[in-house]
Amino acid sequence: MLRLIPALAACALCQGALAQSVFKCTVDGKIEYGDRPCARGQVVALNVPPAPGPGAASAASREREALLELEKMRLARELQQERARASAEREARAEARERRAADSQRRRCGKLRLRQKWADEDRARLTGAALEQARIKARRDAETLAVECPA
Repeated sequence: MLRLIPALAACALCQGALAQSVFKCTVDGKIEYGDRPCARGQVVALNVPPAPGPGAASAASREREALLELEKMRLARELQQERARASAEREARAEARERRAADSQRRRCGKLRLRQKWADEDRARLTGAALEQARIKARRDAETLAVECPA
C-alpha cells in the first residue's frame, strides 16, 4: 500500500505535462483528433481544461483531514457519553447497595428492640434465681442494642 503512494503522486504531477492543445479536424466527413492542426479540411481547436494544480490536491487533503477530525470528535463524544453512562450506572448500584444495607440494619435493630421488649415482659413475671438470670440477659440485650443501634 505504501509503495503505491509515490507512484500515484508521480501520476498526479505528470498530468500537467499532458495538457496540450487538441485539434479536431473534419476531412471528407471524417473526424480526426490530433495534437497538430490539419493541413486540409476544417480545423477546430478544443479547449483542454488545465490540470488541477497542487492546490486542488491539498484542498482534497484538507477536506479529508477535516472529515477525519470530525470523526475523531464524534468518537470522543461517544466515548465520553459511554463513560458518563457507566459512571451513572455505578452510582445507581452503589446507592442500591446502601439502601439494602440501611434496610437490613433497620430490620436488625427492630428485631433487637422487640427481643428487649419480650425480655422485659418475661422478667416481670419471674421470681427468684430466674429473675436474676433474666436481668443479666436483659442487660446484655440492651448493650447489644446500644452498640448496633446507637440512635
